[in-house]
Amino acid sequence: MKKYEYEVTNMKLIENSIIPFAVYQFIDKRIVTIALSNGFRNLFGLNDKQEAYYIMNNNMYRNVHQDDISRIADAAFTFATEGGFYNVVFRSQKPGEENYTIVHARGEHVYTPTGERLAIVWYTDEGIYSLKTGKYETKLHEAFNNMLHNETLFHKNYYDFLTGLPNMSYFFELAKAGVNKILEQNGQPALLFIDLTGMKSFNRKYGFAEGDKLIRAVSKILVNHFSNENCGRFGQDHFAVYVNAINIEKTLQLIFNECRIANDGKTLPVRVGIYLYDIENVEIGTACDRAKMACDVNRKTYISVFEYFNREMLVDAANRTYILENFDRALKENWITVFYQPIVRTVNGKVCDEEALARWIDPVRGMLSPLEFITILEDSLLIYKLDLYVLDRVLHDMKIKAEAGLHVVPCSVNLSRSDFDSCDMVEEICKRVDASGFGRDMLNIEITESVIGQNYDYMKTQIDRFHQFGFKVWMDDFGSGYSSLDVLQSFDFELIKFDMQFMRQFSKSEKSKIILAELMKMSLRLGIDTVVEGVENKEQMLFLKSIGCDKVQGFLYSKPVPLSEILRRYETGTGIGFEDPSESEYYSAIGTANLNDPSAVNNIAKENLRSYISSLPMAILELKGDSIKVMRCNNYYFEFLKRYLKIEFDELDLYSVELPKEKLGNNLISAIKSCKGCKDWIKTDEKRSENSASATSFVKAISENTNTGAVAIVMLVLMMM
Repeated sequence: MKKYEYEVTNMKLIENSIIPFAVYQFIDKRIVTIALSNGFRNLFGLNDKQEAYYIMNNNMYRNVHQDDISRIADAAFTFATEGGFYNVVFRSQKPGEENYTIVHARGEHVYTPTGERLAIVWYTDEGIYSLKTGKYETKLHEAFNNMLHNETLFHKNYYDFLTGLPNMSYFFELAKAGVNKILEQNGQPALLFIDLTGMKSFNRKYGFAEGDKLIRAVSKILVNHFSNENCGRFGQDHFAVYVNAINIEKTLQLIFNECRIANDGKTLPVRVGIYLYDIENVEIGTACDRAKMACDVNRKTYISVFEYFNREMLVDAANRTYILENFDRALKENWITVFYQPIVRTVNGKVCDEEALARWIDPVRGMLSPLEFITILEDSLLIYKLDLYVLDRVLHDMKIKAEAGLHVVPCSVNLSRSDFDSCDMVEEICKRVDASGFGRDMLNIEITESVIGQNYDYMKTQIDRFHQFGFKVWMDDFGSGYSSLDVLQSFDFELIKFDMQFMRQFSKSEKSKIILAELMKMSLRLGIDTVVEGVENKEQMLFLKSIGCDKVQGFLYSKPVPLSEILRRYETGTGIGFEDPSESEYYSAIGTANLNDPSAVNNIAKENLRSYISSLPMAILELKGDSIKVMRCNNYYFEFLKRYLKIEFDELDLYSVELPKEKLGNNLISAIKSCKGCKDWIKTDEKRSENSASATSFVKAISENTNTGAVAIVMLVLMMM
């Protein structure tokens, strides 16, 4: 249907009339403005005629009170589609004025000589509504207020109440007609799906009223760029737009900039998915689904961003459907199995912890990678079922290990951000662990930086609750995000797991080693235990041990395996060996002693340290009977052994090296043996005839293994030239 045009003379008569009225036509599922009188423009404060037509065609309800928009828009749509009479009351605010004007609008349809149906609507000024007091000037005005709330309450079928935008069903009608029109004009139609990132956390932080304000603010920005009836709201913080895709990226950047300062700065990033019709001319609902797929690609980002749909996303969608349709069955029939990857203590080579990892072994598709189902379950808020299932299996498997005569070590489980939205995860974990008969110290909670997200206060409360109930909380994938140090400063963690990217860069760049060594020093100073992931060879292991890393995890020891494989290995004598939990404190003291901090010497002696070399050899020795072993040492102590004690090693053993007594000297041996039962530093001097150097050593016991009688001793050497 073509837009009706008045003859020039008639158009001038209408536009010059002082009576407030307008003429509309219903074309392609939307209301189009044909003519506006001078009285209409004066009533609504639209002084510029060209601007008035633009506003009425693109943002007709821009100055209408927010609470009235959806009601009168629905009434207008019903009037346009079903006929009858238009009779509504609403509040409108002129630009620059504080109060609202009460407007009574009445309309009817007429037909032109050529058969077009037009709607003529007259508008009457019924007085002032005070925004400050919320009151009307007279009883007559109050009567109109009753009409505002009662006369057309049933008109909620086409427009969203909160924003005044078309709702989903009406948007589909508008978009269908609009897309066809763009195609007829040889344009490039596109369907946009728009979502705000972090709306749940925003509502929790600021309240739902502030969340509604943000949604309204975003809707106004969209309308300003795309027009009122090119946009739709699908509920929550989801919007859709159909548009000609020319210059769409430039427009989206403008929208991102405006949204960044919307709602007085209380705002959120915006994600946009774009479906271009040059891929395939599909139904509007399908186009929306595909735009949403593209939008969801960036669901874990916290920046404003857009993404185009491509056909690979259809495969992802099919996988998603399969996962969701079969998830409950997978839990019920144990398609999901818990695999365990050992965490090994660097000073004894024993498994001191394990990490539980879910593996979906599907009867149709075989082994599914966690990447194929974890994210889908997170997005669908079903991940809490999986995480609690894994916890139950871990506790069950601990009993089997104990019955098999194995030492049972603590196990860590990974939690997702949505776990805390779906249930009281802290309470659920407490309940299950307590019912198992195992102590809460047997379960470690792993949380990544992305789990913490932007809602620091909420997640800090949950982490504090875990601590209060006796659980240790680990920070997983440290170094993989942009704010890891900030998170480490704001939260308390018993252990941090360094992301495997450090090991990937280990042989490629010395920078990785330097950064890792400095981060390890920082962790030791903070009293935080450490694990490095992705350790694959002996060189990496030796380096990590030398810089003070207490625990490692990676394929050097084992890939993740099911319980059945762990039991098989121990039955055949091929297992790594579990650390005796009663000795864990002893080995932890050895593993976490800081061998790279010469400031410790200030607590040893008052001597002038300028006469000593700046880098101090330090080591952890183990005295067991007459045997003295090096359990850990820094590189300077390694050089000290070779250069001054003439003890030759190609490289230090992974776990311990026994020192020959004839090389140590009687004074040092005596001092080391004196450490047992002594809490103070013991000083000893050795003069070596074969060179001009003398060695002053300080030794002190730091821990004792009550099972074996072994004593861990820290040794620091000062070389005077």
